Amino acid sequence: KVQIAKRHLLPKIVSDTGLKKSEISVPIATLEKVVELYTNESGVRGLDKRVAKIVRNRAKEIAMEEPYTPEVKSDDLSGILGRPRERDKYSNNDVAGVVTGLAWTPTGGDILFIETSLTPGKGKLTLTGNLGEVMKESAIISHEYLKAHALDLGIDPQIFEKWNVHVHVPQGAIKKDGPSAGITMLTALASAFSQRKVRKYLAMSGEITLRGQVLPVGGVKEKILAAKRAGIKEIILCERNRQDIEEIDDRYVRGMKFTYANKMNEVVRRALLSTKVDSPLDLDVKQTNS
Repeated sequence: KVQIAKRHLLPKIVSDTGLKKSEISVPIATLEKVVELYTNESGVRGLDKRVAKIVRNRAKEIAMEEPYTPEVKSDDLSGILGRPRERDKYSNNDVAGVVTGLAWTPTGGDILFIETSLTPGKGKLTLTGNLGEVMKESAIISHEYLKAHALDLGIDPQIFEKWNVHVHVPQGAIKKDGPSAGITMLTALASAFSQRKVRKYLAMSGEITLRGQVLPVGGVKEKILAAKRAGIKEIILCERNRQDIEEIDDRYVRGMKFTYANKMNEVVRRALLSTKVDSPLDLDVKQTNS
């Protein structure tokens, strides 16, 4: 989109407005901010309108003989286009069962939060957040895998029979589907049932199988850009997504750490800290004599 704006939209709008090329300059960095903060679409109609508004603002300054510099900087955008739209940011909550995932949408990448809570019960799994069938299946696979490998993760298997688990993905008005939240759901459940902290500034994306494998996902570049905007510093992906990262321009991944996994237990080992959250739930299974 940035290249479309630079090569096609901007020159045409400048020409149609009657400005000289020397009277306005919109750097790539500014156009990137326009796309990131002021558009939310798969096409370029909204982008075209925003660029036109920038150019018209310059034309007005010239017509009214106001002082100006040719370059339109990123800091100038709020004065021209108004307040940018809100985007989700990483939230470092000291709460077991809350993990940051990455999603692809037709308008680009985004982050999403998987929230898990436990209540005393008989092991019921509840899923909410307007989830599609594939995403529901990922939650079921995560739950079953965790039950089958509980001892390996330091979890008492009897806990699953005594506690109901609720998995929720916020923004319920938006339909969500796809398999890429698999490792995020697994990590959220593992954190909830162990009450262990999740590593700070961490996000992840990967499909899972009942055999414990992590499979590659699509939309990696868009997800990485969304993670960087949100303040994420480390991302867990499938080993087979390594090439996708290597193909991304270094300036977009600079300062970020990538951890690659083939197995689901590798994800949990990296994502969860050994320390428990503050004020953890008491999940000890009380034995009663009959």
